[in-house]
Amino acid sequence: MTGQIPKTMKAIQVDHTGGPEVNKLVEIPVPEPKDNEVLIKVHYTGVNFIDTYFRTGLYPKPTPYIVGQDAIGTLVTLPTSYTQPDHYPSNLPPLKVGTRVLTLQGPSFAEYMTVPLSKVVALPENVDPKDGVALATTSFTSWGLVTESYKVKKGDWVFIRAASGGVGTVLCQMCAHIGANIIAQTSTEEKAKLAKENGAQNVLLSTLSSEETVKKTMELTNGLGCQVIYDGIGKDTFEENFLLVRRLGTIALFGNASGPPPSFSPLKLSPKALKITRPQMNAMLETPEEFNDFAGHIFELYSKGAVKAYIHKTYPLTAEAVAQAQVDITSRGTTGKLIIEVAPF
Repeated sequence: MTGQIPKTMKAIQVDHTGGPEVNKLVEIPVPEPKDNEVLIKVHYTGVNFIDTYFRTGLYPKPTPYIVGQDAIGTLVTLPTSYTQPDHYPSNLPPLKVGTRVLTLQGPSFAEYMTVPLSKVVALPENVDPKDGVALATTSFTSWGLVTESYKVKKGDWVFIRAASGGVGTVLCQMCAHIGANIIAQTSTEEKAKLAKENGAQNVLLSTLSSEETVKKTMELTNGLGCQVIYDGIGKDTFEENFLLVRRLGTIALFGNASGPPPSFSPLKLSPKALKITRPQMNAMLETPEEFNDFAGHIFELYSKGAVKAYIHKTYPLTAEAVAQAQVDITSRGTTGKLIIEVAPF
């Protein structure tokens, strides 16, 4: 396939921090894989909140850079010395040139990308490519939340904010599969219906006052509160988390949709002996063994029907469409995953 690789490609690039308009479509050279890297022809990539954090400067990133965190594509090159490691998931196809692959490594808003070989797995035949990218960052994040941030157990009470968003839909499904009691929070009745379809037994609208939210949560949990709060909202909901969580509980802050949570003293945790965690996917998946372990479990859940993808909208690879996608994902008006189609299979 080497002879079919073009010299240049289209990509979405950010040259400086700012609003959605700083996303620009550029023509740049196709990257060449280094040792222990592979070249992937990108077909679908996901829109993620972290793209907006980099774009605005909330998370500093050197410019210029190519946007994007995950992708489904076709494996174009593979190191000649490659041998499948023992920790590669037994329930996934082997890596071969020409196979469909998943990676969580950017930059992916481009026609081609290079990524470390250790950050790529083959996509099972039963997984639709759009489902694959919809479940990429969202399902790996969710699996880390229910296994590493707090190990959810059958019978636990979990509170999931933004329960009908990209991560929220998968998080509800995983917690339901484990057998947890879910209190989901969404902004509309339509989103509440989706949360219930994903296994949430109880749904509270975010339009309720904080007092009503706390009251209803305590009624459901016999006055104890929840073992874990999964919060991707950040600033606006930070203080309320301390009222919803029970003694010895965990608050997992995994997003900043309303802005970053405020700084606080560790003494704030002492009245209930709480734990706060700020999970970050790359930190949880630093080793090849960790990445492969997550991938094996996630696609096992998919094959069982325990996890399914929800796609809100598909956008083309243009500067205008990417800008609109970033506006949409931050509007809190979407349900499920937003994806970019780079090239059809």
